[in-house]
Amino acid sequence: MLSYIIKKSITLLFSLFFVITVTFVLMQAMPGDPFSHLDNIPAEVVQALHAHYGLDKPLFQQYVTYLYKILQFDFGFSLVYQGRSINQIILEGFPTTFLLGMQSLLLSLSLGGLTGAAFSLRKKNNSFFLVFTSLWFSMPMLVIASLLQYLFAMKLHLLPVARFDSFFHTILPTITLSLFPSAFIAKLFKASLDEVTKTEHVRFAKAKGLSAKQIFFKHLLKNACLPVIAYLGPLTIYLLTGSFIVEKIFAIPGLGMWMVLSIIARDYSVIMGLTVFFSMILLTINFLVDIAYLFLDPKIQNYVIKQPI
Repeated sequence: MLSYIIKKSITLLFSLFFVITVTFVLMQAMPGDPFSHLDNIPAEVVQALHAHYGLDKPLFQQYVTYLYKILQFDFGFSLVYQGRSINQIILEGFPTTFLLGMQSLLLSLSLGGLTGAAFSLRKKNNSFFLVFTSLWFSMPMLVIASLLQYLFAMKLHLLPVARFDSFFHTILPTITLSLFPSAFIAKLFKASLDEVTKTEHVRFAKAKGLSAKQIFFKHLLKNACLPVIAYLGPLTIYLLTGSFIVEKIFAIPGLGMWMVLSIIARDYSVIMGLTVFFSMILLTINFLVDIAYLFLDPKIQNYVIKQPI
C-alpha cells in the first residue's frame, strides 16, 4: 500500500511539471505581448519593460527561472497591474472562490444524494426522474444565472443580483454552480443504489428481517457512495472552472474573475500563475480522492496489496 501511495505521489509531481511546461509554452506561443495594447509608447520604453520583466532573455532561461520560482511558491508579479504580486492576488481572491466552491460542493452532494436516494428507494417514477435530471443537464450555466437573477433579484427582490458581500449574495451563484453536478450525482447515486440493492448481502439482510432503515445505512449507503466519491475529483474541476463564468456574471471578486481579466488583458504572468495554482489544487484533490478510495473499497485495497513493489 505504501508503494501505491509513493507511485501516486510521483505521478502527481510529474503531472504538475507537465502542466507548468505546457502552460509556459502556450503562453509563449500566443501572439502579441502584454504591452502590445499600449499606444503611443516609444520603442525604448517597451524594450525597457521587456528587460525589467525578463522577457528579453532566451526562452529556456525564462523557463528555468520560472520553474525555480514555482518551486519556491513564488508566482511572480502581474505585468498589467503594477505592484501586484500573483501571490497577493491568490491570497485576496482564493478565499472567495473557495467559499463558493465549498458551498456548491455541499449543495451538489446534498441535493443530488437526496434526490437519487428518494427515487431509488421508491422504485417508481423512473420516467419522471429521467425527465427531471435531463432538464438539469440541459440548462446552460449562463441561462440559469440569468433566470435566477431576473426572478429572485429583479422581480421578487428577495436576493441581491450580484456581488459577494454577505451570505444572501452567495445563494444565487451557489445554486447556479450546483445544478449540473447535483443532477449528475442524483443519476450516479440512484444507479449505484439500484445495483447494490441486487447484491447477495443486501438480500441476506432483508431475509434476516432488518428494517429498511438499517439496510440503507448499514449495507447500502457505504457501497453506493463509492462512485460518488470517485466523482469528487472531476466535480472539483467543474466547480473551479465553472466559477470563472459564475464569478464574471455575478461580479464576484474571486480567482475566476482575475483569470478572465488577465486573459482579456494578456497578463501572461497572472494566467500562468493562476493556471499552475489551480492545477496544484486539482491534482492534489485527485490524489487525495485516490487514496481515500483505496481505504474505502476493499477490492481495490486487496488488489494493491497483491501488486509487487
